[in-house]
Amino acid sequence: MTESTGPTLCETTVPRFARGPRLHYDRVREVWFIQAPERAFHADAIAAEILQLVDGTRPLHTIIDLLAEKFAAPRAVIAQDVLAMVAELATKQVLLPA
Repeated sequence: MTESTGPTLCETTVPRFARGPRLHYDRVREVWFIQAPERAFHADAIAAEILQLVDGTRPLHTIIDLLAEKFAAPRAVIAQDVLAMVAELATKQVLLPA
């Protein structure tokens, strides 16, 4: 028997930030952070690009399409990266399906 580690995500999932966590740009250090109650995560450049598009109304397929167009990258590669990152943040209860 396997244990579920978070919600099942697919390209039709509409992600949103859970209550509490938020994306914040630290102007002094010039880095993005995910701030959550009693914890913080450094968001690398790729994560920051993805998370800036998470608004609780856009499905993942739209976020993937926007990033693939912006960076002229293969959609399949972008999709794999986006789905993996969102799944990891869902496991940490930073992102939830809207």
